[in-house]
Formats: sequence, C-alpha cells, structure tokens
Amino acid sequence: MSNNKPMPVATEISAPFWEGLKARRLLVQQCGACAQWLFYPRRHCPACLAPDPAWREVSGQATLYSYTLTRIPTLPDFIDEMPQKLAVVELAEGVRVNTTLVGLEEEQIRIGMPLQPVFAEVDGKGTRLLRFTGLAQDATALEAPPLVEAVAPAEAPDSRLQVDCQDQAALQALVSEQYSDWSNSLLVDQALIDAFAELSGDDYWIHTDPERARRSSPFGGTIAHGALVQVLQSRLKLALGFEITGFTTQINYGSDRLRFPAPVPAGSRIHARARVKAVELNQRGTQLTLEINTHVVGQERPSVINDLVILYQR
Repeated sequence: MSNNKPMPVATEISAPFWEGLKARRLLVQQCGACAQWLFYPRRHCPACLAPDPAWREVSGQATLYSYTLTRIPTLPDFIDEMPQKLAVVELAEGVRVNTTLVGLEEEQIRIGMPLQPVFAEVDGKGTRLLRFTGLAQDATALEAPPLVEAVAPAEAPDSRLQVDCQDQAALQALVSEQYSDWSNSLLVDQALIDAFAELSGDDYWIHTDPERARRSSPFGGTIAHGALVQVLQSRLKLALGFEITGFTTQINYGSDRLRFPAPVPAGSRIHARARVKAVELNQRGTQLTLEINTHVVGQERPSVINDLVILYQR
C-alpha cells in the first residue's frame, strides 16, 4: 500500500468517528430528541434540527445498497488496489455509508447481500479505515495491511536448464520472441523515491513533492525516477528457466537500448519479464543480450525497456 495516498483529515465534528475506528469500534451519531440516526457526522439533526447528536456504537450489520467496479485509479496512488470495489452500504440503523468492499471476488458481489465491517489498518500509526466484506469472509484477517513485497517462490537450481557459456548451439536456442513468466513484485513508494532522490541529487518536485505533483503534474501525483526503476530490476527475480555456466567472470557490459515509455506512480507495484534477444561469441567472451521489460502491475505498457548486455568470460 502506498504511504502517499491522501487520507481523511479528522475535524472537530468527525474526530470521534475516526478515533472509534482506531479502537475497532463503529460509532454513529443519533439525535437525542427524535432518535434519528445520522451519517455523515454533523452538528444538528437534519430531521428536527436538534443540536449536538450523541455518538453511539453500532454493530456494523449492513447490506449492500449499491456498488461500482473501477479499473482506472482516481489517483495514481491507488493503482495497487485496482480494481477497486466502491460501494454504498446501508447500516441496520438505516444510514448509508460510502466505503470499499474487500475480500470479495467480483462474482461474489450482489445488491442486497449482508455485510460486516472491516477495520482496515492502513499505516503504522494505527490509522484505520472502514471497509466491508461478506459474512463468510474472515474480517479480522482483512484488517492487516497488504504485504510490501510479494516474492515469487524460489526456483529450484536443478530445475533450470544448464547452458555452458561456450556452447553456441545451446545458447542460440535460448533466443526467443517469447517472454518469461513475471517476476516477484516490488512496491515503489514515496519513501523509496525520496531516498533515491537524496542519493542521486535528483530532487525535482515531480518526484519529491506530492502536493505540488497532485496540482501540477500531468500524472496526478509523484512518479519514480526512471533510473530508480531501472536499478530496481536487480531486486526482481526473473523467471528465466536457464542458468549460464562455465564462466569465471560475469560483467554487466551495458545496455544496447534503454527506454522509459510509461511512468511509475508513487505507490505502484512493479514486476518484470524478460527474453533472450541475442547471443554473440567473440574475442571478449560470450555476449548475451537480455531484453527486460518492467511494468507497473496491471499495466500493459512497460515502464522500462532495457536491452541489458551481459558478458561471460572464462
């Protein structure tokens, strides 16, 4: 989850609601004069105009009043949540709440279905947001924040094809138009972008100033440096299915082609796939060109195309 996502700001009127969520309690206002339940929080009852409605804890029993599936993020920060299941939920008390459904597949969602609350933890400060899920789901398990990095299972060394660095026929057989399976995924959040900006000295506002980027950037928020995404390729475990053997030195010889076709918004997950584009045996050794395409998860257009040249020497 991106730590760059806009978060609700508690006001004097709404603070009890947000504090209740931190304690895993759902608090809703009720008018002391006419017993009308109120949501959103306000100073006066809209039915009888009596002031100072009281905060009362409710069970969270609810039904799904309406929903929509959104596959394009409202801000780049939400790209890791696609598709979002935005919903209007009606509590047993009769008030309706705008929220998000979690833990449900698209085919499980139906209007009128009974729901239960999920007090979803969204940062390390104890902040929680109110989500909803089906009665058959484990709401407690859905409270935990998502993992920062999903790592693909390690491939057993003996399952990979062993290719000697001077076996020209076997090396040429690796050249293909077919890409490998996807690697593990990695979260590129604002903290990582800021650290790279400090290290590299590239602190341009489009990378480091979320508020200005939301106002002025064509991407609707901050984006990662192209060089950062390229460097992060070394943390992505490519599922190549082969291993080059028989060399004493392996050198990153450079790139024949490097392009940044699409941005990586802060809060995105990236993953990569690759193919062997060319192999050449020459006086320097065996030169293998590996085309690595890094994508934002869920996006067809790559964010980095890198024709990485690797030199193997005996």
